[in-house]
Amino acid sequence: MRKWKCSVCGYIYDESREGKPFEELSEGWTCPRCGAPKAAFRVIEGEAAVSRAKTTVADKLVEQLAAYGVQRVFGIPGHSNLPLTDALRRHPGIELILTRHEQAASFMASAHAKLTGQIGVCMSIAGPGATNLITGVVDAATDRAPVLALLGQVPEIFLGSESLQEIAEVNIFKTFCVYAEMISHPGQALKVLNLAVKKAYAAPGPAALSLPTDVLAEPLDEPIWSPADHLFAPDLLPGDSLDKAVAIIKKSRRPVLFAGWGARHCGADLLELAYHIGAPIATTSRAKGTVPESDGMVLGVLGSIGNRFAPRIVQQADLIVILGSGFRQRNLVPDIDVVQVDIDAMRVGKTFPVQAGIVGDARQVIRMLREELPKRDMDPEFRSRIQEAHTQYQSLLEADRQNLHKPIHPGAVIQALKKHVPENAIICSDVGDHTYWFYKRFVCEGQTTLLCANMAGMGFGVPAAIACSFAEPERRVIALTGDGGFGMAGMEFTTAVHNRLPITVVVFNDGKLKNIKKEMEEYGYPEYRVDFPNPDFAQLAATAGGSGFRVEEAEDLGEAFRKALASPLPSLIDVMVDPQKHIEAIHRL
Repeated sequence: MRKWKCSVCGYIYDESREGKPFEELSEGWTCPRCGAPKAAFRVIEGEAAVSRAKTTVADKLVEQLAAYGVQRVFGIPGHSNLPLTDALRRHPGIELILTRHEQAASFMASAHAKLTGQIGVCMSIAGPGATNLITGVVDAATDRAPVLALLGQVPEIFLGSESLQEIAEVNIFKTFCVYAEMISHPGQALKVLNLAVKKAYAAPGPAALSLPTDVLAEPLDEPIWSPADHLFAPDLLPGDSLDKAVAIIKKSRRPVLFAGWGARHCGADLLELAYHIGAPIATTSRAKGTVPESDGMVLGVLGSIGNRFAPRIVQQADLIVILGSGFRQRNLVPDIDVVQVDIDAMRVGKTFPVQAGIVGDARQVIRMLREELPKRDMDPEFRSRIQEAHTQYQSLLEADRQNLHKPIHPGAVIQALKKHVPENAIICSDVGDHTYWFYKRFVCEGQTTLLCANMAGMGFGVPAAIACSFAEPERRVIALTGDGGFGMAGMEFTTAVHNRLPITVVVFNDGKLKNIKKEMEEYGYPEYRVDFPNPDFAQLAATAGGSGFRVEEAEDLGEAFRKALASPLPSLIDVMVDPQKHIEAIHRL
């Protein structure tokens, strides 16, 4: 007598218990648990067993991910990914981090990839679970972060029959992923997974795998692939293009270095080059914190959410050296020579003319430029203007520190954060009016920053902070969010509580979508539907098992930050900020 297993739900038909051989059941017989047809059953015990494999496709996928160094998968279990969920449960090296929403799971995977450079993994069920992942996966695509999305799918035998929750996952995810494929046979599994990981790292960007439930449950006993034999990082060295760049830089009198995401790990080398050739440094928003912004050679962020002084200085330059950035803010730079360095040849000279383009790793190129260029001092007039800009900028910050306005001035919140945050903290900013205040008025001195930069998706801050706290538990992690963004993803605070992650969430609470209000004003539209009622977020945090602090007076900000940042629990500071106070925009200056 034999046993047969439903490849959809796992129901076991035991011939000895049922008293009838499986083959003698009528062709119209269906699984008594899930209704799957007779064809969905596989023999698992007896002389005619199809395979003696002790592991399934799901087991091997998880084992392969562990070999790649994956320690956690963010997501939600459900019917169409149960074999994968169980494989995660049984593997000692990987844990499933349960989130409240799949969008948060994909934001966490993206944030993990941005912070560590290692692949972030998220998973969902079929249908609505997969579509909920899209925003965070697109964030990874536009911010070039290596992410793998594992998409549950209806059983392969039901595909094309308009089954419950069936959608064309591969077709959807191919529009923004570097790779998207369905594993439709056990023999494909490891090859396809390894190709997805390789492409995610090479681009970098997100890859997606559609995983039919019945295929996940199929037996598979292949050895996993060795990452050392299959995964290689690019190591590009420039040739003649370096000589051309050196010649252009030598001729310049007022060069500026502009560092992007590709140079985010090159802070010390950047500063050394800056002092060596007398060139100040500006950064993209994503690279904020790469170099200490209090240094006299650092201009801060150049761009729409950057400070007002960086573009004024850059307007006086005669050369810009772009390091690890596609550079969307070309309109902030005068008609001057451009040297551009990027590891992706497609991004060099993509939208504007470049006099010297170098395809290579930013760190290597920075060091090579340092060796090839003679030491020189900065143009005295240029230096004087930079010093004046720093003085004016410090006056703005001091005014924010001294502002005791009620409702609380957003700048006062940023300066209170600056005073109390550790130097090695990670600050994850959500998207909203507070984003401008942080990027324009917070002076990074050792802190790491993360942002949903190119997609500008609200709801990023809290999930990102959770992922960063998992990845680097020894560092304090802060999420900055507006009440709008917190309303979208705030329940993930309970995920932090559940996992004992001592993140600190700062909510800029003004009862408005204030940035949208500002845009309505700028374009001449009347204010409409940007107000909403808020609960007491501090009490919400406390009832969820964390620490909550509600701040209505600027004088109380310091105490709230001290307590929150010292709390061993997840903490939340609910700050009543002025709904009328906007920060200046670059285009107004």
